[in-house]
Amino acid sequence: MCRHLAYLGTPIKLSELLFDPPNALVRQSWAPRDMRGGGTINADGFGVAWGTTRFRSAMPMWSDTALPRLAATTVSGVVLAAVRSATEGMPVVETACAPFQEGNWLFSHNGVVRGWPGSIAGLASRLPTTDLMTLDAPTDSAVLWALVRDRLRAGVSLAAAATEVVAQVEAAAPESRLNLLLTDGSQIVATTVGHSLSFGRRAGSVLVSSEPLDDEPGWEPVPDRHLLVATPSEVTRTPLGRA
Repeated sequence: MCRHLAYLGTPIKLSELLFDPPNALVRQSWAPRDMRGGGTINADGFGVAWGTTRFRSAMPMWSDTALPRLAATTVSGVVLAAVRSATEGMPVVETACAPFQEGNWLFSHNGVVRGWPGSIAGLASRLPTTDLMTLDAPTDSAVLWALVRDRLRAGVSLAAAATEVVAQVEAAAPESRLNLLLTDGSQIVATTVGHSLSFGRRAGSVLVSSEPLDDEPGWEPVPDRHLLVATPSEVTRTPLGRA
């Protein structure tokens, strides 16, 4: 059910996240270590955003011949990337792939909304009509992004937007899997509801990822049902309320 990562800190080459480590995101696309809750590979597209630039594709990450060259020459201190395993019945198209973006906001979802689409139709109906008409794709992740973005536009913090949407979706669609990941370029916010997540810090940087990118010490798992808020200087983990 997808893999994703977010990096914040000292500028690095995209290849240091996507290709170089032994368990880089490209390897997680075809040989993930911890696909709890379903799925085997993440072959239904990928996306990577750095700063306000974004590149997405419906092809598997391992089959894009241009991406390694791009990643080897592109440097950024803000990165969010994801590989996709599409839920049965949802379209496999470029626009269904994370990251979803508006300005500095970048968003990804690892999981599934149970009972889609009827289960959260009531939540979606509260969104502005233009937001529904301009969704990136008719998928649960795109609607989750629209819900989060609506809260962000209202002025709430990234952490509040994520926790509010998780609570609302869990109430409407119990047993959904809701690992959300978002950044505004100054912090990374993530939730763990049903899927794995770890983080690692080095001097001046923090990396949050569905799976550790290597076996080096320093990675810390995030327990299930937690909110993570991370900057290069500080990481907090707070339990989420029960659905």
